[in-house]
Amino acid sequence: MFSEQHRKAGVTYPQGFKAAGVKAGIKKSGNLDVAVIYTERQANVAGVFTQNAVAAAPVFASKKVVASGTAHAVTANAGCANACTGEQGTQDAARMQAVTAEALGCEPLDVIVASTGVIGVNLPMDKMEAGIKQAVEELSETGSETAGQAIVTTDTYSKSCATEVTIGGKEVRFGAIAKGSGMIQPNMATMLCFITTDAAISQPRLQQALSEVTEVSFNMISIDGDMSTNDMAVVLANGAAGNKEITEDDADFEVFKATLRELCQGLARRIAADGEGATKFLTVQVRGANSFADAKQIGMSVAKSPLVKTAFFGEDPNWGRVICAVGYAGVPMEPEKTVVKFGDIPVYKYGVGADYDEAALREVMGQHDIVIDIDMGTGSAEATVWTCDFSYEYVKINGEYHT
Repeated sequence: MFSEQHRKAGVTYPQGFKAAGVKAGIKKSGNLDVAVIYTERQANVAGVFTQNAVAAAPVFASKKVVASGTAHAVTANAGCANACTGEQGTQDAARMQAVTAEALGCEPLDVIVASTGVIGVNLPMDKMEAGIKQAVEELSETGSETAGQAIVTTDTYSKSCATEVTIGGKEVRFGAIAKGSGMIQPNMATMLCFITTDAAISQPRLQQALSEVTEVSFNMISIDGDMSTNDMAVVLANGAAGNKEITEDDADFEVFKATLRELCQGLARRIAADGEGATKFLTVQVRGANSFADAKQIGMSVAKSPLVKTAFFGEDPNWGRVICAVGYAGVPMEPEKTVVKFGDIPVYKYGVGADYDEAALREVMGQHDIVIDIDMGTGSAEATVWTCDFSYEYVKINGEYHT
């Protein structure tokens, strides 16, 4: 799924999609900062959005597009979040839609808009309008890479992927670009994710698939416990693959959903691994819980613990911090049935510290990818949460944040 060729293909891998990313001067760095994704053929659209009460203006504008059921384009920028900007922010988000629609020959309600960057700053609309028009002029079937670069902020790289699957005897393609590095907390993250597919699928089934998949992908990552104002994940499905339209919760729908889940989980893992200043990628696997909700709550408690995260940065096998986070997660537990492992090495068993080879454990702690396995021993439910460590660089990045 994530070959180099697929990664570069991204959102333009499915039939009928074009994209571009340009430099409009919104980022202080002068890097690419305005992206447009376009399908001439009308697409069904689905979206999930931040639950932050002070959501940014583009979130409200894009929710209306999703409510309409169809879309032709996505316009996104980095360098300015257009959040907490009042009526001016609302007007600027609407202007982004209008300028894009005029350039593409569609309606403003056909355009998803998204922004990311500093909160409380108004968009420089002269630069934005020029950037949108330039991006539309540069739209191409090879433009996913520049579009992906145009939406990043503190990411060390743009996340993109693509894959294909057979549905109803037809090859159906999927592609995506995403950004996310800090302020990553479930119920979306400080992330933007744009997914394209040439599958023929009804809007209700598309929304169902995205909502269900988000629960086990983007809502299972945490970098620092903060929830952003601008998060969204959006899927456009233009039907160009020619498969029989998926309208029911049937076998074709399950194949579609499974493929979308694999794609989104892959992106979620890469977002977590690229957390601001991260030196470790941590997978918190909780098993033996009484419900998925309990398992997720326990996993998140561990993943969000600053003491756990700093211990792994320092390569300190302080398992007490992990079992402590399990204990205060707010989920009833029986310590005498609980087992915690770092990698394959038990560090806590049945209420006490386990007898382990300290040299072997330190070798595990020195790895980049580390699994924290927690078996609650009381049920059959499980959940996987992805996170990273806290380093000195995380503080530096956020102390000097200005994109």
